[in-house]
Amino acid sequence: MHHWLESSETDFLLFTQTVCPYCTRAKNALAAKGLTYTEVNFDHEGELRWEVMRETGHRTVPICFDMRGEVPVFVGGSDHLLIYLD
Repeated sequence: MHHWLESSETDFLLFTQTVCPYCTRAKNALAAKGLTYTEVNFDHEGELRWEVMRETGHRTVPICFDMRGEVPVFVGGSDHLLIYLD
């Protein structure tokens, strides 16, 4: 497992960037469901963005993972997350 997917104390892991309405939408959707999340802002992480994008094939933010099970589940972006939470 990749170091950036190691154990999380929260329900979800979100990779975001500072100015991102879709990231805000994803965070609001999780909060509305009472779910916790850890946010990793790519603006402060240098090469991590390219590593995560290469691994997931997802090129836009947010990049969302469900961390509640034994194995992290790649959910996708904001639209995918809203469908996943329904």
